[in-house]
Amino acid sequence: MAAPPPPVPEQQQQQPLPPPRRRCPPLPAVEPLLFLATLSLGLQGPLATQYLWDRLGAERGYSGPNGSSPAGCGNGSTHDDPLRQEVEALVSHWNLCINLGGFFVGLFSVTLFGPWSDSVGRRPALILPAVGMAVQAAIYLLVMYRQLHVAYFLLGRILSGLMGDYNLILASCFAYVADTSDRRARTFRVAILEACLGIAGMLASIGGGQWRKAQGYINPFWLVLATSLAAALYAAFCLQESVKQQKPAKLFTLSHYKAVYRLYVAPERLSSRRKLALYSLAFFLLVTVHFGSRDLFVLYELGSPLCWSADLIGYGSAASYLAYLSSLGGLRLLQLCLQDTWVAEIGLISNISGLVVISLATTTPLMFTGYGILFLSMAATPVIRAKLSKLVSEMEQGALFASIACVEGLCSLVATGVFNSLYPASLHFMRGFPFLFGAVILLIPAAIIGWMEIWDSNRDYSHFSDASLSPADD
Repeated sequence: MAAPPPPVPEQQQQQPLPPPRRRCPPLPAVEPLLFLATLSLGLQGPLATQYLWDRLGAERGYSGPNGSSPAGCGNGSTHDDPLRQEVEALVSHWNLCINLGGFFVGLFSVTLFGPWSDSVGRRPALILPAVGMAVQAAIYLLVMYRQLHVAYFLLGRILSGLMGDYNLILASCFAYVADTSDRRARTFRVAILEACLGIAGMLASIGGGQWRKAQGYINPFWLVLATSLAAALYAAFCLQESVKQQKPAKLFTLSHYKAVYRLYVAPERLSSRRKLALYSLAFFLLVTVHFGSRDLFVLYELGSPLCWSADLIGYGSAASYLAYLSSLGGLRLLQLCLQDTWVAEIGLISNISGLVVISLATTTPLMFTGYGILFLSMAATPVIRAKLSKLVSEMEQGALFASIACVEGLCSLVATGVFNSLYPASLHFMRGFPFLFGAVILLIPAAIIGWMEIWDSNRDYSHFSDASLSPADD
């Protein structure tokens, strides 16, 4: 008989197969992807609105007011121009249709893809929306090249919404940070992500307008397409997966929607459910005021008595975005001596004070003083996001941040409706009243966050007292 083959060493039997090669080493950093996606969105939004204004105005024979005086600083004749009012109404109508279409389609896709990423991983939920944003940019370019009807803008937004749109990128990036950070460092990691939002927004606001003036709309939109594709390629080939235990899961199933629903109604965790609801309410009010006031800054600066030029408006926009960076540095320093809750309270005080000063600003120095007081205004949102992520398990981060992304989309719609309606209604008695209104609204999240911290402290103290007294009772 032939001799049996020699036994295979145990180390060779258990040796795993080598992982598939990538074109670049995997990186555990999602910040570059969020920067690229935010830069794409920051360029696309204002440019699309200006294109609608120029295109619809040209179709109706309106070329804009003569001269370069800002709105509200000339003789006022442009405000009474019926043709201008017709173009304004049309642009507002199309913007509303495009935003509503993207929001309602994205509402279902984000809450589908977000919980799905808890099982299959974050990378698919980052690749899909980046590709969707690239498809939207390509359709916009096709409209500009071929002079197609502007209704195709709505088609592009809906297709992007079906793939998750920017809200899914936002949700997946924050879930990625929650996956890869410990509980103590999570707030600062979230703040770094929000700083990426500020830097990208600042570059888009400063560079997009100047580029459009120099070369028109098409070249800037090629950059929108390129940054969206770069974000998709980074997620596909360079980003390291953050979900440790991946498992296959069906995409089109109601269980993903039920996962989001269970976050807020699960009866077995009443305390977490209450905190989720209250922190979500605080987040909704804070982000609504942030979006609403940002929408009005330019309009407020153009009008009398400020009458800012385009250069001053650019400086003001840059100052508002610098709050992301100053809030990041301030949060890091304050965390050395204060708990996250009190850092958020200081950020809310900065926000409230800055909005009050801006509401009373009648001169350029006072307006920039208001911007300066807002230097910690963005410190509260990363604290709230981090606190929300600590209330759910590792396998629910995608569902949680998907719901937060939907709340953020709702904030944008509510802010546009409320603040843009409040501004013209209050012009006859106080031009800055919407900012004062926002400052008053921010007192509610300040009260919620402070009360939650005091309630938790009292509960921990009572548990400690019971534990220290129990041996004596025995």
